Amino acid sequence: MAEVITMLALSPTMDEGTLAEWTIKEGDVVEEGQVIAEVETDKATMEMESFFEGTLLKLLVAAGDAVPVGDAMAIVGEAGEDISALLKELEGGGAAAPAQADEAPAEELPAEDAADDGAAAAKPAKGGASDGRVKSSPLARRMAEDAGIELSEIEGSGPSGRVIKRDVEAAMESQGAKKAAPAPKAASAAASADGLAAGTQVPLSQMRKTIAKRLQSVWQSTPHFTLTMDIDMAAAMAKRKEINAGLKAANINAKVSVNDMIVKACAVALQEYPAMNVSYQDDHLLQFDEVHVGVAVAIEEGLITPTIRFANEKGLRKISEEVRELAGRAQDKKLKPEEYTGGTFTVSNLGMFGIDHFMAIINPPQAGILACGAVKKTPVVNDDGELEVGTRMKVTLSCDHRAVDGATGAEFLTHVKRLLETPLLLMV
Repeated sequence: MAEVITMLALSPTMDEGTLAEWTIKEGDVVEEGQVIAEVETDKATMEMESFFEGTLLKLLVAAGDAVPVGDAMAIVGEAGEDISALLKELEGGGAAAPAQADEAPAEELPAEDAADDGAAAAKPAKGGASDGRVKSSPLARRMAEDAGIELSEIEGSGPSGRVIKRDVEAAMESQGAKKAAPAPKAASAAASADGLAAGTQVPLSQMRKTIAKRLQSVWQSTPHFTLTMDIDMAAAMAKRKEINAGLKAANINAKVSVNDMIVKACAVALQEYPAMNVSYQDDHLLQFDEVHVGVAVAIEEGLITPTIRFANEKGLRKISEEVRELAGRAQDKKLKPEEYTGGTFTVSNLGMFGIDHFMAIINPPQAGILACGAVKKTPVVNDDGELEVGTRMKVTLSCDHRAVDGATGAEFLTHVKRLLETPLLLMV
């Protein structure tokens, strides 16, 4: 019996994946657990395994296609098996859940819909409505949203009155709605009616879509306040030079960076100021028992934050090695979800680009992020009132004001400054 392989949720925040590559072709024999595709999620390129075994009868999507989680991607069955009925059903309604494929070709039911499927089957309603909810396929929902049509106004013809693709298409025709066009891969766009200059449409990656969605949500829902401070980095730079010289003399292939020292300083400060190591959770504050520092890494398609777990318990060399190893795999989009989630605080450093000062947006569910500028020689006034050349770095702490007050943030930032200005404290 033919089985439908659907797009899996390969990351905690993934709702759509882009097929990067099939590793099999039609006619190949598929083993259960075999890697069959590479999928670009919102964070990384992940391998997707098959839950079924048999012969790959049909590939339904091609490399570069964006596929919502749960939508059909391929069909596996017995060699020579007739899948025409299943294909017809899929073409009419989008995905078919693997568990349903044994009994009859049908669309995938999201978990929340499957729970009340029985009641809906007993008394189908317009649009598959049951208790105010509308049963629909992911594709139908997206098409209806694009066309500006309420799902509740559509007569569902799928299982249990579910609204499927053909129902939305019929509604679009009857209402004269503009049919949703396929997402452009890349096209030259003429000047638009709203005055935008002509340009080239660049498709959004899954990562860019997620970044846009999450940051807009955080910026609108989380009250930020920021604290900026100058840190004298002369001692830290001298200590870093000493450490790296020692590593080189010992033929150890490692090199501590300024960012590694900042990560360590933040981790120690978070341990000593647990009021900063928290998350706002609507009805309570979650104070983390552990210190895990995320490090913002820019990659071609956006930003990701590999996490240094228990950073407060690790030495500078260990932190340096982990940051480099994780950042390298982040560039290749090979991080596992557990390697970029679970952070309790984030460090974002644009100093290597020559940026003096910036403010970062909080990475939820964390309550704080430290934005670090470049370490630069700059004129300063010393304690004797004399002008001299100093080594300074400007840092800005962004805090979730629902969880952290100004005094708490200031104490934390002052301790980070103390640690970096007395780098021996990072060694003990």
